[in-house]
Amino acid sequence: MSILVVGVIAYDTVKTPVEIRHEVLGGPAVYFSLAASHFSPVSVTAVVGSDFRENDLQMLRDHEVDVTGVRRVQGGKTFRWVAEYGERFDEAHTLDTQLNVFADFKPSLLADARRSPFLFLANLDPDLQWDVFNQLDQRPMLVATDTMNLWINDKNDSLQKVIKISDTLLINEAEIKQLTGEMNVVRAAQQLLDQGPSMIVVKRGQYGSMFFTNGEVFAAPAYPLETVVDPTGAGDTFAGGFLGYLAGCNDISIDSCRRALIVGTVMASFAVESFGPERLSLLTGAEIEERYAQLWRLTYFDQSGDRKLPLRSVA
Repeated sequence: MSILVVGVIAYDTVKTPVEIRHEVLGGPAVYFSLAASHFSPVSVTAVVGSDFRENDLQMLRDHEVDVTGVRRVQGGKTFRWVAEYGERFDEAHTLDTQLNVFADFKPSLLADARRSPFLFLANLDPDLQWDVFNQLDQRPMLVATDTMNLWINDKNDSLQKVIKISDTLLINEAEIKQLTGEMNVVRAAQQLLDQGPSMIVVKRGQYGSMFFTNGEVFAAPAYPLETVVDPTGAGDTFAGGFLGYLAGCNDISIDSCRRALIVGTVMASFAVESFGPERLSLLTGAEIEERYAQLWRLTYFDQSGDRKLPLRSVA
């Protein structure tokens, strides 16, 4: 099944404790698409300027990402983001944001896109997310939404509308606490489940991720890496792996979502090993399968038969 992603395509300048890179291809739509394309067809609706490099667009095409919905604005400049990470890589400090052509972005879905069975509303102004949803000819099998602290603060009423029509909300731990006012993630997730979504995925960075649905909780650890180069786009890559797997299987059952959480974790682990989407652009299916198997072995333990805990009777 195919996925439509609506989001930002950008050029990023990022400084980490490793080094600094200028004008690297980025944006949620890019990271998501490259990850999801390993499992399912993906189409992108986005906007870029006349300065957007043709080889970057071709790289997406080479991964069989449909970019016919990417509009190029002549005379305009592509979205720019400048950020710096501290020694712990746990948070990006934004130094500069230039919306450029994105400032006037009004997503207009092509005919095929309006019938997509899976929709990912990447981190956008919730008013734009709402507008995209209302352009659809039919409700998708799954609507997944991402957001950020800016929209929680400044567009909360609009965001609440989008949450109600979303099947899945992907959100990080700090954001879910901010959104709900709950310091306990389990209670925060349940609060959001009561508002409409059937699934909440909490991204916890180096601590992994958690999946919540009514009556079910599943947690996955992060894949252990010796070296992290650039965590930019890890969350969007995770989302691409998660939704790509579900769309590729055409199955959104609980068991499939559990496996999808592991796949998302695996894809995110590749993203942080290079600046920008470089590692993702060179990734092979064999590498994905190997790391998936490694993460499975890391978390597996045999609970079959009569293997009971050797508990002692104590007063």
